Amino acid sequence: MGTGVDGRFAGFTGLARPAWNPALVEVGWRLPRWAWGHGYATEAAREALAVGFDEIGLSEIVSFTAVANERSQAVMRRLGMTRDPADDFDYPTIAEGHPLRRSVLFRIGAEHVGRAGELN
Repeated sequence: MGTGVDGRFAGFTGLARPAWNPALVEVGWRLPRWAWGHGYATEAAREALAVGFDEIGLSEIVSFTAVANERSQAVMRRLGMTRDPADDFDYPTIAEGHPLRRSVLFRIGAEHVGRAGELN
């Protein structure tokens, strides 16, 4: 994704299968700090959900982040994703005791997203 303001690279968004659980498909994003708060992550992730559900035919997509990452959790909620605390987990490649190890997991099913990523 790029911006129309000055052509700076605004980060990336996409679908991936986590190596530690390839049964899942995750929507994820990484943006530089200057790009936060402009809706770029939500807009791009909505497009990625549309690709996953409409073009690939996935039945569910997840997203996860560290407990402390409230901004990404807010994006997940704006996307219509929901969290069940029973699904939260310790990220397997982050050392025990590290503050980013505990992760929250959000989910959304294809039945909740219409064409072009709009919520049903």
